[in-house]
Amino acid sequence: MDVSGLESGIDRFFAPVADFVSGIIFYELTIGGVAFPLIVFWLVIGALIFTVAFRAPQTWGVGHAIELVRGRFDRPDDPGEVTHFQALASALSGTVGLGNIAGVAVAVTLGGAGATFWMIVAGLLGMCTKFVECTLGVKYREQHEDGTVSGGPFRYLPVAFARFGSAASTILTGIFAVAIFFFGAVGGNMFQANQTFAQARNVTGGDDGPLASDGASLAFGIVLAILVGLVIIGGIKSIGRVTEKLVPSMAIVYILGCLTVIVVNIDHVFPALGEIITRAFNPEGITGGIVGVLIIGFQRAAFSNEAGVGSAPIAHSAVKTRRPASEGFVALLEPFIDTVVICTMTALVIVIAEPQSWLDGQAAVAAGEAPDPDGVVLTSDAFESVISWFPIVLAFAVALFAFSTLITWAYYTQKAWTHLFGRSVLKERIFQVIFCLFTVFGSVVTLSDVIDLADSMLFLCALVNIFGLYLLLPVVRKEIKEYWADKKADRLVRAED
Repeated sequence: MDVSGLESGIDRFFAPVADFVSGIIFYELTIGGVAFPLIVFWLVIGALIFTVAFRAPQTWGVGHAIELVRGRFDRPDDPGEVTHFQALASALSGTVGLGNIAGVAVAVTLGGAGATFWMIVAGLLGMCTKFVECTLGVKYREQHEDGTVSGGPFRYLPVAFARFGSAASTILTGIFAVAIFFFGAVGGNMFQANQTFAQARNVTGGDDGPLASDGASLAFGIVLAILVGLVIIGGIKSIGRVTEKLVPSMAIVYILGCLTVIVVNIDHVFPALGEIITRAFNPEGITGGIVGVLIIGFQRAAFSNEAGVGSAPIAHSAVKTRRPASEGFVALLEPFIDTVVICTMTALVIVIAEPQSWLDGQAAVAAGEAPDPDGVVLTSDAFESVISWFPIVLAFAVALFAFSTLITWAYYTQKAWTHLFGRSVLKERIFQVIFCLFTVFGSVVTLSDVIDLADSMLFLCALVNIFGLYLLLPVVRKEIKEYWADKKADRLVRAED
């Protein structure tokens, strides 16, 4: 069997698919010769509207969110499958992944240091979008006879769209299910496998190492797919048990690495922050100027924290609680941890270290060329310039990030599958095999093709999901009002009561 021919065949298949789909989804408005994808503004406007409507819960709700995550209101007899902490860990494992490492590298290559500023802004606004969608995810969830839970957009979107008739409701929810299935297969699966292999290849000798041989990427993908399959068979409880250990561990390792680079270069931190802020409003060589760099920052932030996409409510809906609003508060923390903390630290490392691969990418952008960002390899180069051995540690961190993201997105994607085809053990096993095949494919295709196709599916999800959130805003407002009144009156049941 010609393994190298199979690899190139897979890659040739995905390239035109990515171009076709992205051409449909990314409708662009051209102003002054610069093209702006309107879907990015759809996400931003939605986040702004939700923030204003609920008086910025990013500020007044964070303290209570931390109380919930610490288990102060957990009760074992509440309906659901996982605790508040496990739900947050599972959802974070789907977002705190290679988008924070490779995605940030892509952003600062295409948009310069200034893209970091707009990623932070998008993360802060996205906190409220998660607040809204995760409240609804629990509000309309369904508990099955076997104790498992189905919630998220597959339950609240039909309610939102019911006013347009059953046919329209079925079609719109079906479009969302198809889009999130393919985003899960591509962005939540293939992207992770792709970048895990890229870093493993990088630290084992690159073009001269053992993973540069024909068939290495295919073999790597098969091994990774087997490991993923062993976990996802157990469902959300198995995923929750794994992610509650993996997510804190991998985040601590990665943040310690970032802090090491920052401390070693402490005298460069303030200049780097200054460059991030300055280039956000006065970018050089970026097509579209300030709007161009803003779009790049928002686009990569959306890929990183998925606020408004509708994925996180699927994990959060499995939480043990009788109060939907409680999980809305917990979900506030996701974009902050994911984008504001981890993405910012990654960007700081790159801007401080200035690896040659980043400088080359910046030079290409300034010259009007379109660089092909190296993703995780660029971030690895930044770490290596300060800590020579850290790329090896990063390879393990990348593997953990990718693995946790893969298993969580397997759960999200399976919910889309069962919405489209129904629930049965056989159908779920068929899905799990298909999902693992996408893991194999991801190790083989090129990064740019994966990013284009993933972005397209992500924003199609957001287009449908945010429309549904608008329609259900009165429901969320009522839930939050009643819940907060009970909290102020000390009527919430605490774990020790």
